Amino acid sequence: MKVKFYDTADDALLKFAVIISKFGNKLVFCKHKERNTFEVPGGHREAGETILDAAKRELKEETGALEFTIKPVCVYSVTGKNRLNDTGDEMFGMLYFAEITKFEKELHSEIEKVFMFDEIPSELTYPLIQPELIKEAARRGCL
Repeated sequence: MKVKFYDTADDALLKFAVIISKFGNKLVFCKHKERNTFEVPGGHREAGETILDAAKRELKEETGALEFTIKPVCVYSVTGKNRLNDTGDEMFGMLYFAEITKFEKELHSEIEKVFMFDEIPSELTYPLIQPELIKEAARRGCL
């Protein structure tokens, strides 16, 4: 699995939005109903959706965030076969950083629960990808 970072990319290449999020001084992670691991909010871009709109939608759906600020960090790519990429070809997404100030009381998605951590948890859904994204966000001054 190889993760790379870019300042820009053709918008048509951006298939995913991943949002490194904080609430206060805590990192925000989600636990999917069908998995026993933690993940950063994010997901696929839908047809006709801007990548920023995809990021906002995924953040709201997966964390219940009602009030937040969000900004782009950089483009990232992942090369190698994984749960979302059976060909192993390079796939591109946009990495965002969000500061959440208010959550809904109840989630209405595939996410079972939202967790707040001081550090990256060890039980990650994508352990070869998510720590690299978080490190890059920190390196670029977002954390």
